[in-house]
Amino acid sequence: MATTSDRVWFITGASSGFGKSLALAVLARGERVAATARDRDHLPQALKDDQRALALSLEVSDAEQCRRAVDETVAAFGRIDVLVNNAGHGMMGAVEEVSDGEARLVFDANVFGLLNVTRAALPHMRQRRSGHVVNISSVGGLVARAGSGIYGATKFAVEGISEALSHELKPLGIAVTAVEPGPFRTDFSGRSIRQATAVLADYEATAGAWRRSLLASHGTQKGDPDKAVQVIMQAVDSPKPPLHLVLGSQAMSRAAEKCLALLQDIETWRAASAATDFD
Repeated sequence: MATTSDRVWFITGASSGFGKSLALAVLARGERVAATARDRDHLPQALKDDQRALALSLEVSDAEQCRRAVDETVAAFGRIDVLVNNAGHGMMGAVEEVSDGEARLVFDANVFGLLNVTRAALPHMRQRRSGHVVNISSVGGLVARAGSGIYGATKFAVEGISEALSHELKPLGIAVTAVEPGPFRTDFSGRSIRQATAVLADYEATAGAWRRSLLASHGTQKGDPDKAVQVIMQAVDSPKPPLHLVLGSQAMSRAAEKCLALLQDIETWRAASAATDFD
């Protein structure tokens, strides 16, 4: 991989949240960055004025746009060293409440958009036998909860894609990291969140309670996104980057509880499970 001083990052969803903080931090460290958003006018002015930055409009659900954005970045900077798939949005609602159309919209952004950008960038990384793919997932991709099942499903998909990619790309010199943040003070529970149109009374105490809690927490979340992106850059700098990067104290607690519960289920059902093998 290139040295830190001349490394090139390609970051989607850079108009807000982790994408914005990361793009600005990369630039401040003297590296180069292609920063994308649905509308480049919404990107920070620093990303539009600096010669080390390339500000691009990109709708990640459009595969051809993704290819053009990647090609434009390679033409401008010569390569892409770090791909950060950050674009996406949340969805609140019980599984039954979320309509087919609403579910497809969030899958298009969070899963198929990620795949479009990754397919566009990987040929350049494979050719150079170097690179790092960073997929911004969520602790919701490790632990599902009432009221975020469809959103969690998109992030569970990102986890599976990331794990498979890590096995496929490691022999080619390309690292993969899935970042799993908990609640951070971004726009996630503000303008980046969507809600199911349907609201069913039977889920008021479960999905409804989570909806109210998430909206009420906006602007007061414990996590600092500027500190988070420093850890992400530290992971990318590492000679042995993690496959899973759980971010924030609350996320670590939830992930650890999930792992312990999974192990407990395995042990409780070990004999019955093992008995299903052929004799």
